[in-house]
Amino acid sequence: MLRSGDPPPSKYAAPAPEGTSIMRQIPVDTSAATVMVAKPAQPKVRDRRTGEIALDADGVKLMTVDVMFAANDNVEILSIAVPETGISDDLAMGTPVALTGLIARPWENEFNGQKRHGIAFRAVAVTSLATSGAKAA
Repeated sequence: MLRSGDPPPSKYAAPAPEGTSIMRQIPVDTSAATVMVAKPAQPKVRDRRTGEIALDADGVKLMTVDVMFAANDNVEILSIAVPETGISDDLAMGTPVALTGLIARPWENEFNGQKRHGIAFRAVAVTSLATSGAKAA
């Protein structure tokens, strides 16, 4: 429920539970970045205690791909959640990739009295840019 003075939801806004504020999903422009696989895809774990694998809203298994994201003389390693159906088969370490539909979403939670916050990254697809004759080592 929006309160007076809250900004209206946009197409990038996640539905907010009753009594909470809207968290924004921010589209990320990757056109000027160099992106390479730092760690190949692995299942995204929803609950570390039980080993439960995370699923998206459509019931598709989510994977995590760590990428090296280089832009503006800065390099970061980002962990990106991607539906299993959106991952190329040939994502070895060092493979240059394209990130389709990359969004950043700020998050925060409180557990055992400690507040934590960060930015979660999600993409529709991670696709290899390596040509068949020049695979990354």
